[in-house]
Amino acid sequence: MKLKTVQTKKVPAVGPYSQAAIVGNLIYTSGQIGLDGKTGVIVGGIEKQTEQVLYNLTEVLKSAGSDLKHVLKTTIYLKNMADFQIVNEIYGSYFTEHKPARATIEVARLPKDVLIEIDAVAVTKE
Repeated sequence: MKLKTVQTKKVPAVGPYSQAAIVGNLIYTSGQIGLDGKTGVIVGGIEKQTEQVLYNLTEVLKSAGSDLKHVLKTTIYLKNMADFQIVNEIYGSYFTEHKPARATIEVARLPKDVLIEIDAVAVTKE
């Protein structure tokens, strides 16, 4: 199978990696953080970071030929598990009809000291 990588200028990358890799019809996204692609600034607070992360994830999936309705699994990395309920409510507003499998993990630290990071596995729309 051929490997294809995805890069979109709408979402900033903070290192030497692909924003997504596609093999067959499977898409593996890199973790997305609350970095605003227009300003290059980390947005403030867990609510805004969660919204930005899900926007970034949506844009990466779009560039890979998919969308949130085709996500099979996500992993949420939280700096503080006390933010779980807030994140869960915002996350649920993005995954209304289709609810992918999910894991949520509390971690000691994330890139750029953000509060949340999410990665996903999806399939293409085709």
